[in-house]
Amino acid sequence: MTWWAVRQLVAVLILFLASAGFVAGAVMRGTGVGSLAFLLLGLAGAALFGTGLLLSAGGMLARRPVLVLDADGVRRPARWPLPRAAGRVLPWAEVTAITALRRSAARGRGAEQDYVVFLPTAELAEMARTAERPRLVALTMRDVPATVEAAAWCFAVEPGWDARLPQIVRQARRRRPVPLIDRRAR
Repeated sequence: MTWWAVRQLVAVLILFLASAGFVAGAVMRGTGVGSLAFLLLGLAGAALFGTGLLLSAGGMLARRPVLVLDADGVRRPARWPLPRAAGRVLPWAEVTAITALRRSAARGRGAEQDYVVFLPTAELAEMARTAERPRLVALTMRDVPATVEAAAWCFAVEPGWDARLPQIVRQARRRRPVPLIDRRAR
């Protein structure tokens, strides 16, 4: 559980309660155009924010892993409420290299986030070895066409993880000897 997830849950809870307030105000006010408008807005908000509340709380309580290294390959389990079987797998035969990189985080001035990326092609591995730092950030972004294959296997290493980067690399190398491209240095 992260502080970001708790803040998101509290924000959605407040919006859900505000929607319930709209419904209660409309019911107490009686019939009329204004009451009907408040009732419809409140019901729409309650449905929308109630769903958001359920998804936020469920995601926190489901506690699914973000990354699994098993005999089949690198596994990205599906997020709750999808079934676990809906996750994706990158077979070990397709893992060309692992890269570790660091980029600025949106959390505040000077904050940085580490990422581990499993690279499925030799071209992406070469880019990870030779590219300037701004181009490396593209490996973490899903909307850059040249690196979309890598972004699918990019994981933000969060402080709450039970394994650090060296342990992840050691576990991966037990399955398949792949090079580590460490680009975290400034």
